[in-house]
Amino acid sequence: MRKRRVLLLMHEELVPPDDVSGLDKQQLHQIAQERDVLRTLGKLGHEVLPLGLSDELAPIRQAIHHSKPHVAFNLLTHFHGIGTYDSHVVSYLELLRCPYTGCNPRGLMFANDKVVAKKLLTWHRIPTPRFAAIAMGRKGIKPPRLEFPLFVKSAAEHSSIGISQASIVHDEKALAERVEFIHHTAVTDAIVEEYVEGRELTVSVVGNQRISVFPVWELLFKSLPRGTEPIATSKVKWDLAYQKKLGVENVPARKLPDGLEQTIVRTARRVYRALGMTGYARIDFRLTEDGRLYVLEANPNPDLTSDEDLSKSAARAGIEYPKLLQRIISLGLRYAEAWQE
Repeated sequence: MRKRRVLLLMHEELVPPDDVSGLDKQQLHQIAQERDVLRTLGKLGHEVLPLGLSDELAPIRQAIHHSKPHVAFNLLTHFHGIGTYDSHVVSYLELLRCPYTGCNPRGLMFANDKVVAKKLLTWHRIPTPRFAAIAMGRKGIKPPRLEFPLFVKSAAEHSSIGISQASIVHDEKALAERVEFIHHTAVTDAIVEEYVEGRELTVSVVGNQRISVFPVWELLFKSLPRGTEPIATSKVKWDLAYQKKLGVENVPARKLPDGLEQTIVRTARRVYRALGMTGYARIDFRLTEDGRLYVLEANPNPDLTSDEDLSKSAARAGIEYPKLLQRIISLGLRYAEAWQE
C-alpha cells in the first residue's frame, strides 16, 4: 500500500481538537466520524492534512496548491448550510484536477434532490412509496392519489434534518402544518409520501463500476413508547440520551423471508446505478409485514464513523475499518474523471 498525502475535508466546527479530554460523550459523538477517519488514516501511514471549511472555497484551492495532495477525503455533507451544495464542492475539486473520495457530482445531485431521485426510481420501476412534491409558497394539500398516513420531509436536506414524530400526518390540518414547517425551517420544497409501516433496513454499497453490497442492516427500537413510530428522526440520529431511552440499536437484519436478502442486494445495486452514484452509499428500505419492499431513499457519502452501519456491515463482510477507508481512497484515485480521459 502506497502512503499518500490526504487532504481531509470536513466542516470547520467538526475539526477534532488535539485534546478531547474536556469533551463529554455527546460532544465526542458529534465529531466521531472526523476523529475516527483522521486517526485511522494516520495509523495507516498516510500524511493527513485536516482542513475545516465554512463557506469559502479558497482554502481548498490554497491547500491543493501548497500541499499537492494525492487525494481529497471528502467528509462534507453540505456547503453554505445547503444540503445539495456538496455536489458543487466536488465539482470544484474536479475543476482543480484533484482526485477525491466518495460520490461524483452528478450522483450527489440526483440522490440528494429527493424529488429527482424518486422520479428516477419510479422510471426504473424500483418500488418506492407514492409521493408528491409541494413547492415553496404552496399550501400543503393532499394530492388525490395519495392516502393517509403521509410522511412529510425536506426535498433536499439529509441526516434526518427536519424529521420527527410529527413528520407522520393523518389528516389535512396536520399535513398543511407540517408542510409549512418544512418550508419555513428547512427553506426547501417539501416531499410528501405515503407512510410505510414496517422494518427499517439499510444496505451499504461501495464501488465505482464494480460494486460490492454489504450485509443487510436493521434499525431496531427496543423500548419504543406506545404511540411512537419506529422512524430515524433527527433526535434518534444525534441524541445519545434519546437513543438510550428508546433502546436504539443498529444490528444485522435477522429472520428475513427466504430469498429476500438476495432481492434487497439486487435492488440496492439497481438504485446505485440508476442514480449514477460512485464511491460509497447507504440505501434505506422499508419492509412491510406482508413482505413488500420499498426504497425510501439513497444516501451518498453516508456516515463513516467506525461504529455506524456502513463500517459495521463492512466488518461483517470481512473488511475491517482501516481496510474500508483504504478501499474508499483507492476508489477515489481510480475514478475516471473527465480531465483524466
